[in-house]
Amino acid sequence: MSKDQEKAYRFSELKWDTDFFGISCARAVLEGELSREEWDELKRLIEGYRFVSIVNRHSLPGNSLLIGMETRAFLADVNIQLEKEADPGRAMPAGVEVASGLARDENILAMANYPASKFIADPELNRRNGSEVYREWLKNSFGRSDKYFALSRDAGGGRNGFLLFSYRGDTCTIELVAVSAYVEKRGIGTDLLRACEISAQAAGCRIIRVGTQIRNTTAINFYHKYGFRMVGCHQVFHLWNPEADKDGRGSMGS
Repeated sequence: MSKDQEKAYRFSELKWDTDFFGISCARAVLEGELSREEWDELKRLIEGYRFVSIVNRHSLPGNSLLIGMETRAFLADVNIQLEKEADPGRAMPAGVEVASGLARDENILAMANYPASKFIADPELNRRNGSEVYREWLKNSFGRSDKYFALSRDAGGGRNGFLLFSYRGDTCTIELVAVSAYVEKRGIGTDLLRACEISAQAAGCRIIRVGTQIRNTTAINFYHKYGFRMVGCHQVFHLWNPEADKDGRGSMGS
């Protein structure tokens, strides 16, 4: 194992975010408790970026203390990770289909409204079109053979819900899900999940995984009702370095 692999953190530039928001962006993922040396090293890396998302996996208190005491970062989100085993033998619900390589669909884009998003909760990201992030995510998913859509249609043939998912190894990851505001609480979300699960099981996936915000209790309760269980709770801090884009270095402290 190399020295980099042994580190308790991963750090990477975020090219898509940089292009979308028009500022230098990066992400630090804290995989374990950071040593003093690792934390000082990470701080030096962070200083060169205007915006940094710091993910404290499993909400480790030692890392939270370092972030709170030595940076201007604020807690923007707590991400809840949920999983369930793919159950065989389910029947595809009526009115739902699964497709990949889907052409751009304006009805799907119109349904993508997520008010609990961290991109809206952070005022700086919100004023940089943070409300459009998930629509851009969808736009980039259209036409791709590795992106799958479970699609629900109403009696008139119009689309009234979608679930976007993908595969990696033996895991199916739910990326986005939305149901038309006009048909909520009619079981469409459950039908979309069932279609996703059937497809995942047929593709050889053993686990279905999804993440959501801790304040989105409706989504958490929905997934629990379907049989998901919580397997992770990760703090997400946002750090802004106002001077970083001007001279290449920012100020970490107050």
